[in-house]
Amino acid sequence: GLRRVTGHGDVACLRAAEIADGTLDPARGVVPSGGEADPGRVAGGDVVLRVEDLVKTFPVTKGAFLKRRVGTLHAVNGVGFELRAGETLGLVGESGSGKTTTLMEILRLRRPEGGRIEVGGIEVGAAGAGVAAGSGGRGRTLRHDVQIVMQDPMGALDPRLTVHQLLAEPLRAVGSDRDAVRSRVHELLSLVGLGPAVSDRFPAALSGGQRQRIGIARALATDPKLLALDEPLSALDVSVQAGVINLLGRLKRELGLAYLMVAHDLAVVRYICDRIAVMYLGHIVESGDTETLFSDPKHPYTRALLSAIPIPDPERERTRERIVLDGEQPSATVLPRGCVFVDRCPLYRTADDEVRERCRTERPASRPVPGQRTHAYACHAA
Repeated sequence: GLRRVTGHGDVACLRAAEIADGTLDPARGVVPSGGEADPGRVAGGDVVLRVEDLVKTFPVTKGAFLKRRVGTLHAVNGVGFELRAGETLGLVGESGSGKTTTLMEILRLRRPEGGRIEVGGIEVGAAGAGVAAGSGGRGRTLRHDVQIVMQDPMGALDPRLTVHQLLAEPLRAVGSDRDAVRSRVHELLSLVGLGPAVSDRFPAALSGGQRQRIGIARALATDPKLLALDEPLSALDVSVQAGVINLLGRLKRELGLAYLMVAHDLAVVRYICDRIAVMYLGHIVESGDTETLFSDPKHPYTRALLSAIPIPDPERERTRERIVLDGEQPSATVLPRGCVFVDRCPLYRTADDEVRERCRTERPASRPVPGQRTHAYACHAA
């Protein structure tokens, strides 16, 4: 029943007093993914995905009927990272920084425009790996190993098919017989916490959280090694997000999956990701373990992103440092000769003339933080 809480109002909760005195404060009681209490964190296994010097450009055209190329948009430029089994890597940054383009280049499973992509030790696009998705034995194996969970669960599911048909579709595509399909569909529904009763429903009859669980189950149908998560929680309510996050953590632990996650919600990224790569204008400007990056960011762009995370405490929110970047992210059609962040960097304005000259003329290379094996950043002035 409703009960009075001093200084607040009425609330229907048996533990309202504990919440009011801060005993159940999530900021103190929840250990994020990098902490020791996280049951979803497992030791890194074999390398599932290796990306080296990835490059992707798009032509900039002009004209309605007779189109002509007037420039080049550098969407991804020299991106590289490794992802191991049982590990989650988050790609973060503003819109237009190249996160989703990086994700889609990996999912195409074709030889990239520049650089290398290896999935399970097999170079994508190499001889015998299959040029198009599913062509050749090794190419089909790669397609089994890499799946995606889309951002909008309603848009990702065919509204004309029932849940059973949605989950059976990828199984039939890989040659499973009717009995194997029926057994696997039941197994997939149990795996994502749904009962067999939903198998005859259409997507429109499901809630947002249920639809996203169906999307996850469909991605797991072919026993993949790598799941690409394209903002899988942004279309869900906060309370539903918690259930899906815990589901992803459990599946990673039980199945040994590797997650490559694109997200804008840094609080979610902190909870679920083991490592983070911060992207700006197609470049990785800082990468490292999640808690290290949150507690000791080196690059000024990373500091600005972290300072924008809202804190649900009015006193701390009023007193903390807030870094506001001037202007918007510039176009990727004409990249600066030096650092790509130089036009908005707060450290550039206070640096001496020698450092400012390097920022304008020399592209900073990624350098490791002394004493930290995985933490690295690309900045002259930090």
